[in-house]
Amino acid sequence: MINFRPLTLEDRDLVRKYTYKSQRRNCDLSFSNLYSWRFLYDTEIAEQEDYLFFRFKYGGETNYMFPVGNGSVCRAIFLLREDAKSRNEPLRMMGVCSYVQDIVKNGCPANFQFSLDRDRSDYIYLHTDLATLSGKKFQQKRNHINKFKATYPNHKYHPLTPHLIEECLALQEKWFQANEGEKDESMISEYQSVRNALTHFEELELSGGVLYVDNELVAFTFGNPINEETFDICVEKADREIQGAYAMINNEFAKQIPEKYIYINREEDLGIEGLRKAKLSYNPILLLEKYSVLLEYDR
Repeated sequence: MINFRPLTLEDRDLVRKYTYKSQRRNCDLSFSNLYSWRFLYDTEIAEQEDYLFFRFKYGGETNYMFPVGNGSVCRAIFLLREDAKSRNEPLRMMGVCSYVQDIVKNGCPANFQFSLDRDRSDYIYLHTDLATLSGKKFQQKRNHINKFKATYPNHKYHPLTPHLIEECLALQEKWFQANEGEKDESMISEYQSVRNALTHFEELELSGGVLYVDNELVAFTFGNPINEETFDICVEKADREIQGAYAMINNEFAKQIPEKYIYINREEDLGIEGLRKAKLSYNPILLLEKYSVLLEYDR
């Protein structure tokens, strides 16, 4: 039996002990995401037999992430199956990457059903691409930035520090109110997640950036590492009335991220057409496909 317990801030170092050494790049493993979204998913964790296990609620059903660690894959799957059985439920996993799919199929033969979840696939970019925007494929992005600089000569970019959190929260509130007609449960949940992360900015060891125009904050962003070579951009918000603000803060923050992070994960598009178009426009080197997995069995 797996001894799950609720995820807390004190689990930060435990989670990173496993994720930083992992080759997994999916944004679901960012501790900031795990913590700031726990209110929605009732996220639980357990450390057992050289693995870190995650259990959560989604759509009213119990789900699991594929465990992170270096033990026996089949043993880890067996433990998940037993936990699901104890709840009289099938084993459901979400966020399972394609190469993990191969490990499961080859290492633990069973009647797994894999379903590609395109809306939750992650966009992975080369750090150098986002920081330099060099080459013909980024000409339009450079044009957006140059127009922003010409239109707003009194702009300034700064690293995000704790004393700027209140201004970021104010912009988040302004952005939320400005999208009154688009509000749904997902937007409300994201609003709460951003507040959770910013409120615990230091404890989560986040890094980020802010953009000012005429001494008014018009954009902010933040993130943290997923593993030793991949940095996750958790949030990026900007005043929609300031054209080019998104492109500008995207580029400035990419320059700030340490060079040791070769890849930048800009997370999913959630099936939102405009968001998908924007993420594709930055020329990802990889669309990290993620699958939902179901294992039915005699109970």
